Amino acid sequence: MDQDLAPMIVMVTAILTTGGVLILRPVAKHLAEYLRSLTEQSRLGAGGAVAENAQLRELLSTVESRLALLEERQNFTENLLSARREPPPLAPERKRLPVEI
Repeated sequence: MDQDLAPMIVMVTAILTTGGVLILRPVAKHLAEYLRSLTEQSRLGAGGAVAENAQLRELLSTVESRLALLEERQNFTENLLSARREPPPLAPERKRLPVEI
């Protein structure tokens, strides 16, 4: 009977281990990501928020300067288009006098 019981225990252990890994792996990944984010937040603390704010301010100033440049270009283009006048009409055709040779 001991000989019949050992393979059964090995198979049950293998099936439970495989099933546990397949089922619990996604849960463990999410838990690890959550713990990683908590650790990062506590490590950064207020200093990280200050650095992030500085980075956002720098990015905002870059966007503002590019927007100002874009506005300047648009105004230039609008002025150029509004200054364009219709070409003067051609002079009316003159009547030609007959020429004697």
